[in-house]
Amino acid sequence: MRQVEEFEKSVKISLRESEMQKRTALVSQKQLSSIELAFKQFENLELARNRAAYLKWKVNENLDKYLIDFESALVRKGGKILWADDAATALKEIEQILKRKNAKKIIKSKSLIAEEIELNKFLKSKSYQIIESDIGDYIVDQFGEKSFHPQFSAMHKSVGEVNEMLNKKISSSLDIQIDELNMDLRMNLRDNFFLADVGISEANFLIAESGNVCITENEGNASLCSTFAKTHIVIAGIDSILPLLNDIDLFFPLLATYQSGQKIATYNSIIGPKTPDEDDGPDEFIVVLIDNGRSNILAAQDQRSALSCIQCGACHHVCPVFKNIGGPAYNTAHTGPIGKVTEPLAKGLKDFQHLSFASTNCGKCKDICPVKIDIPNHLNQNKRDAIQLGLGNTGDKLTWFAWKQAMSSRKNLNSSEKFKNFTFKKLLKSTWGDEREFPKVVVKSFNQLWREKFGEQKPDKQVPFTNKSFKTY
Repeated sequence: MRQVEEFEKSVKISLRESEMQKRTALVSQKQLSSIELAFKQFENLELARNRAAYLKWKVNENLDKYLIDFESALVRKGGKILWADDAATALKEIEQILKRKNAKKIIKSKSLIAEEIELNKFLKSKSYQIIESDIGDYIVDQFGEKSFHPQFSAMHKSVGEVNEMLNKKISSSLDIQIDELNMDLRMNLRDNFFLADVGISEANFLIAESGNVCITENEGNASLCSTFAKTHIVIAGIDSILPLLNDIDLFFPLLATYQSGQKIATYNSIIGPKTPDEDDGPDEFIVVLIDNGRSNILAAQDQRSALSCIQCGACHHVCPVFKNIGGPAYNTAHTGPIGKVTEPLAKGLKDFQHLSFASTNCGKCKDICPVKIDIPNHLNQNKRDAIQLGLGNTGDKLTWFAWKQAMSSRKNLNSSEKFKNFTFKKLLKSTWGDEREFPKVVVKSFNQLWREKFGEQKPDKQVPFTNKSFKTY
């Protein structure tokens, strides 16, 4: 089945899940309220956003240099770096590390890039025991689902659903509250941090100047993953780079604000290879730098700034499309407004252009982006590129041709409403979908109403057209 067909099928299913939509809207509204309150910590939020946008622009324009700087700094500290052009290469490199270490149990913290390369699926197919230590990721993993939102993986699940699942998995009570449920789950997971052979986590930021890895979180599981296992693997996209360690002073609070409405996340770690005078930490510190289509985004000069994304997930909370269909419907790791820009560029417009067209272009995502990515414009640029490559389907071309012919003729515009309704249904019904009531054309066109009221007078010279004119209809 083609990607567009899978997407359309998933969307039709999601649009019928009214409870999911209600929970998503509720959580999103709560998060937006928290984000708005957190804005107050910035004396000049617009200046902070401009600084962040500039720094990420600087990285995108000089990415080759900063990647080499990061590698040199990490190696000097005693770390190792592996480069992966695609998901298959990344998985192969990780498997080789696990084989070399004779690893059996792997503990993993929250990682969107792990979903992108389908790390869990791969390791399970190789009979490794991989344990999700992030509570949200653990829940969706136990349900056999993908993350619903980049930061709130299980936001679509009700407390009752989670209680019932955990009652079966870890024998927790069916009547406990959320805080108690979280505690039960943490107690169940805790021993795994000490017993795991390898810990895997994702970097929020990589510092080119110092070779450090920066991780921000609220549960503490990422810190535990990077501390107790003898081998720590950091997986990160090549777009995670920041130039200087001082830049974290801006990006940690900015990410916390837009990610969860906090002044600063609960745990913020700046880590690297263990030094000779340190007792704690892994014996081996390995960073796997993954491209997996990011160079394609970098090559698209008009849309390049999409690489500036810091994965806060705020754009999802304001997106009417996401709030109606949810993350899994996209059938991609990166979802929401920014995913509709990056996935077609990274994986190819031929198979994924439909994501860029699944948009209302309302512009709310641009307004809330902490690094000021012009997502609506990038979506339009993706559509432009798809059309220029001749990727538009024949049905769309015929529809727009018919629309152009109709709109170019006054006779067609003034035809009966029955003819218009019949024509619109024939052309647009399948696109409009069965879930929504198809709109009906009014009996008389504006042109007809004007002529009935004013005759043949020309409005631009003889009749002043004001708000009062509308009130007569």
